[in-house]
Amino acid sequence: MRDPRLKKLAQNLVQYSVDVQPGENVLIDMIGAESELAKCLIEEVAARGGRPFLEMSDRSVLRTMLMHATKEQIELWAKLDLERMKNMQAYIAVRSGDNVNELADVPDDKMRLYERLYRNPVHMEQRVKKTRWVILRYPTPSMAQLANMSTEAFEDFYFDVCNLDYSKMEKAMDPLKALMDRTDKVRIVSPGTDIAFSIKDIGSKKCSGHRNIPDGEVFSAPVRDSVNGTITYNAPSVYSGTTFQNISLTFENGKIVKAESNDNARLNEILDMDEGARYIGEFAIGFNPYILHPMNDILFDEKIAGSLHFTPGQAYEDTDNGNRSSVHWDLVLIQRPEYGGGDIYFDDVLIRKDGLFVLPELEGLNPEHLK
Repeated sequence: MRDPRLKKLAQNLVQYSVDVQPGENVLIDMIGAESELAKCLIEEVAARGGRPFLEMSDRSVLRTMLMHATKEQIELWAKLDLERMKNMQAYIAVRSGDNVNELADVPDDKMRLYERLYRNPVHMEQRVKKTRWVILRYPTPSMAQLANMSTEAFEDFYFDVCNLDYSKMEKAMDPLKALMDRTDKVRIVSPGTDIAFSIKDIGSKKCSGHRNIPDGEVFSAPVRDSVNGTITYNAPSVYSGTTFQNISLTFENGKIVKAESNDNARLNEILDMDEGARYIGEFAIGFNPYILHPMNDILFDEKIAGSLHFTPGQAYEDTDNGNRSSVHWDLVLIQRPEYGGGDIYFDDVLIRKDGLFVLPELEGLNPEHLK
């Protein structure tokens, strides 16, 4: 008998997140071997009158593929998958696997080819911009290990997070979106961080379970050349199979002019992938009440209660500041007291202190109102 929580999750993804309509094509992209959830998703898409298509893959196999891939092969691979993506109206990705660092030893030149020739056209340009999509992780023992939890306790946590009432959260986001839409100057202050920038006329976007599960953020983007100061992130980050700690970025007129971490060489290689990788494409405030600590999984970490992320690379079309890059790297700063605290100011007015919103109209996004 299937876990009823899986059926509820599949219903939420199909009915709420991507809102499948009769006759629509839906690509279900399973990384890992979570066949029970795949079956639930196929059944739910079909029940809505949609047409489910399934892709199942494995990160360890992808590693081998990339190790031996040629430029011509990746170009053809991208051409074929791009054509398929162009025929999809919706996309649901479930990402699983035993090792988050599976791609860590793929040579840099191969990863660059993959990012530029495959991921950017197929996903960043086509899937992100032209389909209704949602991405989620699936609970595995390795995820539980990263979260320092037992497998059973992590599964309970996972379903609390993923089956949250996102429609309630969506309504509570409205005042923050309205405030961000009319804000010019933003200042962020935390240990090792004092950074300022403008979001004037960029706009903002609510994230309430229609794109990522888990969810819980409102994002914008800085005016491209307006960023000045230093930001020090206190959540670890995995990028292309490498885990980074204590990343610190210093900006002058929008550009990252100094970048430090536990692996300075690799960090700067990523930021030198193209011109846009040294500029910021996204600024977001996170507030999922069930996610409190980093677990080396950005789909969870960027939604941490009391966090923000400040993202080198590609801007989203919804809040476009003109930055273009094959990189989009969500880096997270947590401002709750146990992580050192911190403040966010909009137009010189304190809006969040030590991870809690202080303006009355924003208090609905504090944890006690969202659970």
